[in-house]
Formats: sequence, structure tokens, C-alpha cells
Amino acid sequence: MSPETLVPSLGTAPTSFTPDDFDQYVMSTYGRFPLALERGEGCRVWDTNGREYLDFVAGIATCTLGHAHPAMVEAISQQIRTLHHVSNLYYVPSQGQLAQWLVEHSCADRAFFCNSGAEANEGAIKLARKYAHTVLGIEEPVILTAQASFHGRTLATVTATGQPKYQKNFSPLVPGFHYVPYNDIQALEQAIADLDQGARRVAAIMLEALQGEGGVRPGDLAYFQRVRELCDQKGILLILDEVQVGMGRSGRYWGYENLGIEPDIFTSAKGLGGGVPIGALLCKSHCDVFQAGDHASTFGGNPLVCTVALAVCQTLEQNNILANVVARGEQLRAGLRAIAQTYPHLIQEVRGWGLINGLQIADDSDLTSVAIVKAAIDEGVLLVPAGPKVVRFVPPLIVSEAEIDQALNAVRRAIASLL
Repeated sequence: MSPETLVPSLGTAPTSFTPDDFDQYVMSTYGRFPLALERGEGCRVWDTNGREYLDFVAGIATCTLGHAHPAMVEAISQQIRTLHHVSNLYYVPSQGQLAQWLVEHSCADRAFFCNSGAEANEGAIKLARKYAHTVLGIEEPVILTAQASFHGRTLATVTATGQPKYQKNFSPLVPGFHYVPYNDIQALEQAIADLDQGARRVAAIMLEALQGEGGVRPGDLAYFQRVRELCDQKGILLILDEVQVGMGRSGRYWGYENLGIEPDIFTSAKGLGGGVPIGALLCKSHCDVFQAGDHASTFGGNPLVCTVALAVCQTLEQNNILANVVARGEQLRAGLRAIAQTYPHLIQEVRGWGLINGLQIADDSDLTSVAIVKAAIDEGVLLVPAGPKVVRFVPPLIVSEAEIDQALNAVRRAIASLL
């Protein structure tokens, strides 16, 4: 009997499955918008009622090539028919090819693959701690991270995250982290001096090149260059979290390229697989201190996800998509600034790189990011908050000029509807 005969209805969702049914079986860990999506193509998605939306969320900066891109469809279709998972007990050729592409298109020398950004950052924390103990001889290593940062939801990465709202009720948190203001070099230098006492020393500084969840706040060039100098002078590792801003979203492959520096360690996920779950920890050879048994991931780097991620990487390169990111990002920011000029009492600032941009609502305004997102849904565009006062725009990197204009017009109508 064929598999089709055994499971004729697999993949067909019951149309009568309501939000109440959903909430009966799924944990309430998300504040979901009242929308159920079932199909996508390019930069557009359709809900279960057949309504079309422009997707400027892209799985939260994840669907690099949009939805149902032919390169991804082909890669997934071929690989699932061949071999999808074997574990890391054996060599996985596509994993090696993906690692080669990432190394050749970055400052890294080695790669480790996992399943998510949180896992990649967890691996970076472990790598930094082992380096601190075995190379630097630090008994109590401290990792500096930034206030308003976001590094993940595991216990270590939520501790690294400099936002107390994510840590509430999860104590005791993992020791060995200290927070400093983002883009404030004096505060960073003072923290290094204060923390270097006896057995305790700063072993690593972990930052986002651009803070995504913290309000789409780009790193300051002079700040990051001074951070790099301090790390070189004191033997501190510089870790950059590129989970959201990497893989071309900034208009360059990696966010750090906008800052004129190179990290010792950086992480990637989200856009790496174009929506297929994969994360990567990348490092330079001098801090590659992991040995067999130190770290692992059962699903990490399996043939299916690596084949798809490699297709995403090659498509980015071969189709010159970074040029589109730069052009469409400039168009989007210009349009958002025009909206800000129309509502100077409501909109405080427009900021971002490439196709990760934020619309900052004035602090003294009653308007919220969630209100704008809900109004934009009514106008046929999906957006995502980045805090209570910032609306984030992260469309697929293949977005067209016409789609940017359509989204901007929808945002204008959405804001007007709230006044």
C-alpha cells in the first residue's frame, strides 16, 4: 500500500478549527493577532478567508526570499526525497558546503549548526566561557551585554537579554552577566574596570550590530570601533548577535560590515534558512576551543535544513539581492520620513538599515505600535511591533518597488484611521 493511501488527508487543516479550538490545545505564550494564514507567494500571504496581505513581517525577519520561492521549493522537494536527517554522528556533505559558503562570505573560520537563534547564542555563551577558563585563565568569567538587547528565550539567553520584562518570574537567572547602555562607550569602559576584580573578569562583550527587538536601534560606528579596540587591548572576545540583522537584511551579508569591524564570534539564524529552522554559531579559529563532546545538537545541520539554507545563500548571491535590499530600504525610509513629516506630533524618528526599519512613535503620544499594526492589518499589510512605541518593517528581501509603495500607502491610511 502506498503512503498516499495510508495518509490521504495529511496536510489538510480542518476549516472549522477556530481560535477557541486552537487555544484549547496550544499554550498561551503568544499574544496573537486575530488572523490565520494558510498560503503565501512572494511577499504576499492569504488568510483562511481568502483575504490577501502584503507581508512586511516575513516571519519576523526570517522569510528572506519570501514565500514559496522556487529555489527553496526545489531544494526542499529534492532533499526530502533523498535524505532528511541522519544526526551528526556522520559527515553531512551539505552541512560542510553551507559552512564553506558562510566562511567564505564572512570573517569566520568555523561554523557550528543548531536550530534557532537562541541556540546559536547559547553556543556562543558556552564557547566564550570555555575560552575564558582554558585560554584566559578566568575563574569567574563575566559577559557584558546591552540594555534593551534581545538574545533569546533559553535560561542563559534570556539572562543575557537586557530587558527585565523577559526575565520576570524566571529567577534564579544564570550568573555571569552584566548590562550596560547600548552605544555608550564610557559606561562600557567603566563596567570593564569595575568588574575586573580578583577571580572575576570580563571575558566577552555580546552585542547586536543593530538592536531589533529593542526598537530597531543601529549600532554607532565610533562606539563599535572603540569596543573592538578595547577587546583587542584586554583580550576580551567580541560576540555579535546577527540573528535578526544578518543574512543580507542590512544591505550587507552581516550587520558588522556596516560598522567597519570584525567580531571574534557571531551568530546567525532567522534569515539563514529563509524560514526553515536553522541557526549557526560562527567564530574565528583563535577562539575555536570546542572539542568533541563539548557541544551538540541532534537536529542541527541536518541534510534538509542545510540544503535549503545553502539554496537561500546562493540565491542571495547569484540574484544580487543585496542591491535590492539597499534600494528598497532607501525607498522605504524616504516614504516613512514623508509620513513622519505629515504627523510630526506623532512620529518621532525613522531609523534602520536596509530592510530592517523602525517607525518611532513620540513618547508623549497615546498612539502605540500595536494600534498601528492592527490598523495596518485592516489595510492589508502585516507589520510587527518592536516595543510599545516602535513599528518594525521587515519585508522579504525580494520586495519590489511597487510593493513598498503599496505598503506605505496602507500605513498612511492606517495612521489616519487612528486619529
